[in-house]
Amino acid sequence: MPSEFLRLLVRRFSLLLGVYLLLRLGFYLFNQAAFQATPGEVALAFWHGFRFDIAGLLLLNLPWLVLSLVPSRHQLWQRMLRVVWLLLNSLGVALNLIDVEYFRFIGRRTSNELLTIGDDVRRQAGQLLLQYWFLLVPFGVLLAALWYLYPMPRPANPTPTPVHRATAGLRYLGQVLVLGGLVVLGIRGGVQLKPLRTGHAFMQTPPVLGHVALNSTFTFLKSLGAQTLERREFFTSPDSLRRALAPLPPRPRPGAPRDNVVVLLLESFASEYIGFENSGQGYTPFFDSLATKGLFFRDHYANGRRSIEALPAVLAGLPSLNEHPFITSTFQTDELHGLGELLGRQGYTTSVFHGAQNGTMGFNTFSGIAGVQRYYGLNEYPGASQSPDFDGHWGIADEPYLQYFARQLSQQQQPFFSTVFTLSSHEPFEVPRQYAGRFPAGTLPIHGVIGYTDFALRQFFKTASRQPWYRNTLFILLADHTSQSERADYQNTLGNYKTPLLLFHPGRALPPADVHRITQQADVPATVLDLLNIPAGHQLLPFGYSVFDTRNSGRAFFLSGGSLFLVHHDAVTELTANNTVHLYPYRTHQLPDAPWPHPDPQKAQQYGKELKAATQFFTDGLLDNTLYR
Repeated sequence: MPSEFLRLLVRRFSLLLGVYLLLRLGFYLFNQAAFQATPGEVALAFWHGFRFDIAGLLLLNLPWLVLSLVPSRHQLWQRMLRVVWLLLNSLGVALNLIDVEYFRFIGRRTSNELLTIGDDVRRQAGQLLLQYWFLLVPFGVLLAALWYLYPMPRPANPTPTPVHRATAGLRYLGQVLVLGGLVVLGIRGGVQLKPLRTGHAFMQTPPVLGHVALNSTFTFLKSLGAQTLERREFFTSPDSLRRALAPLPPRPRPGAPRDNVVVLLLESFASEYIGFENSGQGYTPFFDSLATKGLFFRDHYANGRRSIEALPAVLAGLPSLNEHPFITSTFQTDELHGLGELLGRQGYTTSVFHGAQNGTMGFNTFSGIAGVQRYYGLNEYPGASQSPDFDGHWGIADEPYLQYFARQLSQQQQPFFSTVFTLSSHEPFEVPRQYAGRFPAGTLPIHGVIGYTDFALRQFFKTASRQPWYRNTLFILLADHTSQSERADYQNTLGNYKTPLLLFHPGRALPPADVHRITQQADVPATVLDLLNIPAGHQLLPFGYSVFDTRNSGRAFFLSGGSLFLVHHDAVTELTANNTVHLYPYRTHQLPDAPWPHPDPQKAQQYGKELKAATQFFTDGLLDNTLYR
């Protein structure tokens, strides 16, 4: 390979690094509220980012690099190389521009989830383009710049300097070997023992800047076909691990009824929008009124940031302690016992309702894994996508769908356990035309549609209250995750997971409970089984507790920024990517930027062990299919 071609490769690659620097800058500026750091810390994150850019770009451009080894100056060949280069890098540019907005919803860089929800993305391509058309502008500008600035070789010298063929061949071979070594080194991220991985980005202060250091090309390509879990070895024996995890065996509850149970899982219904949680400042008047009649838990947290992570937590008590969702992982064939199975064995009729197209995010598949007898999707709704109730984007709008849900419950044999997952409070955040202007628009696009979903809840309960099953039914209302945010007190790691939990029973008083205990989505199975006094034996995962259990003050798990978090009423514990334990003071939905400099050693050891036990139990249980052994 002539030296000129090596120089061309360096210039072309440097051009890509410059584009990724601009993409990182745009990502940071659009999401600046999520990164509370000094200018020096941000600059250091940008510097760390070059390492991930080099690795991601080399992975993405491997086909082009191989083709570039052909030392041809032919104009047609060089044009073909430029087309291949542009096509490959248009994918990388698109991924990074998508994350400028998508990061606001999931709190992390994109991984292979774009493939696992590919059908959903294709169906919504039109509305997504309309919603985020402005991203096409930098996409087009950057691609045009890449095409225009792509360095082409100079015309061949008509009188080349004669070089012996053997010497030229050896020189070419040497250059190829050097180039190959540099490519391998760049993809590995250096000469360290283990290749560069996503978690390395979070080994800085503050760790949240790891999202800035990363690029979406790297996270996406690294997630393709990769082992999604890294085995943990904090505890050497199952007994010591279980003791540290602090599971609570169920207690018999005499005289427990055979109540129906209805779970209303509300799309993006974050605490930030709830008036009951914010001194009356919110968009949920009906939910607020219902909260005064039931048990509203003020320190409740979601176990994930994506809809696809909510069902495993709510139906099976499995929090999302891994970057990749359980529903689309290779572990979905592991042994799993959900509420559908456990209640079905007791004679319950079980069902899941979701007004989106059947197959969306694998909800229908997971419902079956959780033992649910019947799944109702868009296909089962009268008229399906041809119905006037179809929102034109995702599925059936909340108000008609919840009415349909109420009617379907009246046809189910009692006792029943049923879950409905709403969908209207999802981008593009459109209120149905007939209700335009009826709900306060607020200051964020989601505010108006939250008001609509709250109205849909009011209509649902109005209809349900006239049904014979209503007064012997426990209603559990909670959200799948948070969404758009404008309040500074929610814009932190803890606030990103703050969602409501409301238990309401119209026919009888619920057992006493501490409404200030820490709760999480994964508490739902233990709570339902406890209230109904249904034994689960070893078929109830130990991550969650019943909200009525007075033996502790609750806890919550979640994964954020490459770190695992454990929330207790007196402290929040963080386990970083390099297994360092930090403790922060706990305050509802607020986490300070810096941990305690000198935490209580006993508390740090106890909570650190508990968090390490949870992650080891999770990873070993999935890798070895031993969650229940």
